[in-house]
Amino acid sequence: MRDTGCMTGEREKELMSAAAMLLDARRTNMPIEDLPAAVRPTTLDEAYFIQDRLAIAYGEIGGWKVGAPTAEATPMFAPMPLAWIASNDALLGGRHRFRGLEAEIAFLIGKDLPPRDKAYSREEVVAAIASCHPAIEVIESGLVDPLKAEKLSMIADLQMHGAFVYGAAVTDWEKIDFSKEHVTLAVDGVVRVDRTGSNTSGDLMRLLPWLANEGAARTHGLKAGQWVTTGSWTGLSLGMAGSAVDVNFSTAGEVHLRFE
Repeated sequence: MRDTGCMTGEREKELMSAAAMLLDARRTNMPIEDLPAAVRPTTLDEAYFIQDRLAIAYGEIGGWKVGAPTAEATPMFAPMPLAWIASNDALLGGRHRFRGLEAEIAFLIGKDLPPRDKAYSREEVVAAIASCHPAIEVIESGLVDPLKAEKLSMIADLQMHGAFVYGAAVTDWEKIDFSKEHVTLAVDGVVRVDRTGSNTSGDLMRLLPWLANEGAARTHGLKAGQWVTTGSWTGLSLGMAGSAVDVNFSTAGEVHLRFE
């Protein structure tokens, strides 16, 4: 849980109200345009405070989504509820409304990385990775269109996270040159996106040491068995009820899902 620092009790109540609104919008599939101005987060810390309250409502955390819009940008991250994580060829049920789709590269943590004073090196974090997998993040929101709402409202709403589906582990993943990795995303057999080296964070491997170090105050350290998914390669595509989704990486394998 994030330290609320100098947040007043009154402000905490307002942000908890915002969390309740987003939770209700998601659970009822009755989205709102945006959070009311009085309870809308005004800082990233406030957005993360709301995220953490949503995560509590959904139970155990199964991992974290982390990404950055550019190679120079500071990453942002959000919890992924364990209940929303599924393996390849998953059939995703009726709670999905927005059905956004992003192809990603994800890592399964094999060794605990507890918070510590000395920063973890990149090599230490890589050594703690059990395996690398292709993945699809499903984008969902309690907001009608999260990309048109205030950005901090979108971030507060679990950073649009809705589900995570992972494919088979990749052999010798450490040899992959992610700057040259090619990916396609298809919906119902039609290729929507065809790109190479397109992860927006630049060097996606920078995200894991950042999460292990800068994110530790909030994550309480990365834990064996948790997933870390490292941002979109394909931008946002939309599926529909009944859609079949196929993601293929040139080296990192393939992953599939279908919506009910």
